[in-house]
Amino acid sequence: FEFRPTKSHVRVTFKDGEWGEPETVKDPYVNLHIGATALHYGQSCFEGLKAFAHKDDNVYIFRPDENAKRMQSSCERTMMPFLSGDKFVEAVNEAVRDNIEYVPPYGSGGALYIRPLLFGSGARIGLQPADEYTLLIMVIPVGDYYKGGLASPVDGLLIEDFDRAAPRGVGHVKVAGNYAADLLPNMLSKKKGYPIGLYLDAQTQTKIEEFSTSNFVGINKEENKYVTPISASVLPSITNKSLMTIAKDEGMTVEQRDIKIEEMNSFDEVLACGTAVVVTPVGSITRFNAEGEATKYEFGTKPQDVGETTRRLYDRVRAIQNGEEEDTYGWNYKVV
Repeated sequence: FEFRPTKSHVRVTFKDGEWGEPETVKDPYVNLHIGATALHYGQSCFEGLKAFAHKDDNVYIFRPDENAKRMQSSCERTMMPFLSGDKFVEAVNEAVRDNIEYVPPYGSGGALYIRPLLFGSGARIGLQPADEYTLLIMVIPVGDYYKGGLASPVDGLLIEDFDRAAPRGVGHVKVAGNYAADLLPNMLSKKKGYPIGLYLDAQTQTKIEEFSTSNFVGINKEENKYVTPISASVLPSITNKSLMTIAKDEGMTVEQRDIKIEEMNSFDEVLACGTAVVVTPVGSITRFNAEGEATKYEFGTKPQDVGETTRRLYDRVRAIQNGEEEDTYGWNYKVV
């Protein structure tokens, strides 16, 4: 999951109170004013979605309308203009169409990752919104995040010396600064041997919020429950939303609610979900106290194995993305 050069990106500029027309640009560099609000005040947000080649030789984008809604939410919170939903999807379509040869072929397990990025490009030194904004839509071919499609469960670390987002802050929107704040805790967790970190709520430090870049899901097999946190500080994951829909249709009870730390003992499976990886199975979460003593929450009787429910839900959503299962939900948008 790394940057790879492609043919072009799509660029749209907001100036003089209105959006211009989308244009395809081959130059991967941006000429930016030194007073741009994105540089000084972090007025920037982005999205992530994917396009997949199907057996019928067409390419389909997965749920771009949901990304449009989420980017609109980010724009409203950071006082940036938003390209209307239809126009947003059209611009994404154009970025994929102009780079169609970079879409990994059907059956390869790969996809074309799409990254819309919106930022304040107008100059302001006083704290205020910019008068000019730039929307870029870049694309990158990617393979399976994990070889074979679904990794063995990873060990996670409960992060208690950093907060991901403050109550009534910007944790619920996809602004760039949220990810900069996670760089240090993420690196420290990995140095300790934990590839993924789990944050608690900043206010009480008693409830689960989300992983560094993914939503938290707990599976209780005995009660046939799919449980995920509800919080104004958690970014609503489109992958999680899709998995919840599938789980409901399979007869599972889906609960979005507060999850106390101690409840992790009741979960048979835990997974982290997001666009890049789709699903990461988590075999354990370790918590260290002030004296450095560890408490380890392990999930299932064989935490080293991918859980049955995790695998089934993963297989279902990937089958829909790849066109191998009928898209009864209308999630796939055909590139034209």
